[in-house]
Amino acid sequence: MLTDARAGSTSLALFVAERLRERDGVTREFFAREAGRLTAGSAEMAERFERGARLFAFGRGPYATDAAHLSVEFVHPVIVGKRALPAIDASAAVDRMLAHLATPDDIAIALGPPEGDAELKPALRRARERGLLTFALPGDGADADYAFAAPTSDVHVHQELFELLGHSLYETVQVFLEQRVHATGGGAAGFLYPFLGGSQHAPLDRDAIAASIVAKAADGEALRNTIADRQASAIASAASAIAERLQRGGRILTFGNGGSATDATDFVLDCLDAPEGARAIPALSLAAEPAILTAIGNDVGLELVFVRQIIAHARPADVAFAFSTSGGSKNVVAALGEARARGLLTVALLGYDGGEIARRGLADHAIVVESDYIPRIQEAQAAIYHVLRQAVELVRDGP
Repeated sequence: MLTDARAGSTSLALFVAERLRERDGVTREFFAREAGRLTAGSAEMAERFERGARLFAFGRGPYATDAAHLSVEFVHPVIVGKRALPAIDASAAVDRMLAHLATPDDIAIALGPPEGDAELKPALRRARERGLLTFALPGDGADADYAFAAPTSDVHVHQELFELLGHSLYETVQVFLEQRVHATGGGAAGFLYPFLGGSQHAPLDRDAIAASIVAKAADGEALRNTIADRQASAIASAASAIAERLQRGGRILTFGNGGSATDATDFVLDCLDAPEGARAIPALSLAAEPAILTAIGNDVGLELVFVRQIIAHARPADVAFAFSTSGGSKNVVAALGEARARGLLTVALLGYDGGEIARRGLADHAIVVESDYIPRIQEAQAAIYHVLRQAVELVRDGP
């Protein structure tokens, strides 16, 4: 017979697996319905980028982190050899940026909760009236040229789904740009879209592109199910360990680079903004303050940007929570080493095979998304930390 502790652990792992799998139907139906419009919107974006357009992305609260994530994907492509495209996170001053920086050839994307963000709609509508190509994520036809209604009221599932939508836009824009550059073959995008080929002047098969978008959503579904099968116990164990540290007065300190930095900050906002009936979790993102990051990076080196903050902020009961798609980012590796030396609990969300962090055992709890494609890793990691946050709440409210 299971002990109470063992039974609790098993029950929590089942909860984690169930929550990961419940995303499948929503995502599958959404992309089956919207892949064609995503393809059309991507084609229009590519045409504008060819004319020198810039992308302005904006949101409020946790959706500002989504805008930042979208911006970094376009400016700093994860696919080697792809074009860096001008994108700006305009969340801090969207009205002024659109009024004084945007031109009619540009692109505006608003991100918000499932019901949309009423405070952002006027800015998006003014941008549309001026001639910008507009996207409402989510919204309706009155809000933007391309508006996608949220298929769920679950804020976490909604946010994950629209992260996949943003990645699909980025990937598909690059496909259309690639076709304009190369007279034959798929170039650097060939492995993503094997149907690329033929003459530079031959139009791409948009139905095939839409089918590839649906296939990518299916890849994400399969990856989440693999995580549910193989990592549910690890996620549950991490949640229990984090809850124990919180009971001792600890806090969660998060960190990561690029898109992982935006995920680290989003996780903190989820912790601080407790859902109805839940308690806030004290958390701090070490990736959120550019003045601190650039000061440390300039004066002592990028490898120490998180180490110095751990030295300044950490207390022994705290949790160091790392995000790394590669598992080998030097500043993340260094920060976990410093955190362990100071007695912090170390947790890491990793990709590939876990990289150096897993090989060196730098995380007390390493949750590995076994994939070698960064967008799919990040989408899966978003589902993991959203479910992890719920699991921590269950443990804190348990008997």
